Amino acid sequence: LPAELAEIWQALADLTPRQRTALVLRYHQDLTVPEVAEAMGERLGTVKSLLSRALARLRDEVQP
Repeated sequence: LPAELAEIWQALADLTPRQRTALVLRYHQDLTVPEVAEAMGERLGTVKSLLSRALARLRDEVQP
């Protein structure tokens, strides 16, 4: 388990700061996508793109 956690933390660290922020607001703070956009001062489409790319990158880097 510790190796898996290290892999997840490394994958999160590899994200851009904006991608990480969007993920934290969406999934840790449980904000809706429009709320994330408002909190970040970004357009809705930008937040959707940030989340999509961040999740795709995490899926690619963290293998089950």
